[in-house]
Amino acid sequence: QVQLVESGGGLVQAGGSLRLSCAASGQTFSMYAMGWFRQAPGQEREFVGGIKRSGPITYYADSVKGRFTISRDNAKNTVYLQMNSLKPEDTAVYYCAARYRSVWSVSADEYDYWGQGTQVTVSS
Repeated sequence: QVQLVESGGGLVQAGGSLRLSCAASGQTFSMYAMGWFRQAPGQEREFVGGIKRSGPITYYADSVKGRFTISRDNAKNTVYLQMNSLKPEDTAVYYCAARYRSVWSVSADEYDYWGQGTQVTVSS
């Protein structure tokens, strides 16, 4: 079992930045590739990006590439999502997810554990 807890969400103006954190507890964090997803009201859950279990290789959706950065600190059992140049269309609940593989997946069904989500709202 892995427990994931996201934090760092909030309200920010367009063009601003936020850093989300996802703290893991339970089984060995370094055995899991991590993904970030988001879900806006009335929309399906969308892959944002992922990071290999050993880091630092990452992959991003086109919609966030160049603006968002994922990193992890296996010593702290934490993965981060740095979000810059935020846009109103980035407004969503953001989730971190753990996958017991070396590499992320873009499919939500491929993940084993999920956090509860944290709301990010970007005002125009």
